[in-house]
Amino acid sequence: MTEAMVRNKAGMASVKDMPILQDGPPPGGFAPIRYARRIPTKGPSSIAIFLTTFGAFTWGMYQVGKGNKIRRAIKEEKFAARRAILPMLQAEEDERFVKEWKKALEEEARIMKNVPGWKVGESVYNSGRWMPPATGELRPDVW
Repeated sequence: MTEAMVRNKAGMASVKDMPILQDGPPPGGFAPIRYARRIPTKGPSSIAIFLTTFGAFTWGMYQVGKGNKIRRAIKEEKFAARRAILPMLQAEEDERFVKEWKKALEEEARIMKNVPGWKVGESVYNSGRWMPPATGELRPDVW
């Protein structure tokens, strides 16, 4: 578009003869200038993060509780099985103890046969109560 068309003056004319045309804002004004710092919100809000974390924690604790119940049931089953076989194991240990005790008395009688007044199997302690010997006394394989 030529200057003559803009100023409504046909042909070539001196700039001094042309009317002054001042620039102005467009009708309705200019768009507002954005001068404030606007950081776009990216990601979930803090309440969404909190609720997600709380939900994950709650679900995890539920799973821990379920696992504890299962673990407790397995442990109780194991203890019940041990309680069931305990009399048999005690009977086996008593039988082994009696055999070892007889061997120990025979050995004591063999060693102390020449000692006058020695009574085989009699306790050297005067407590009046029978006490089984310490485990290592009849089980040298343990100590």
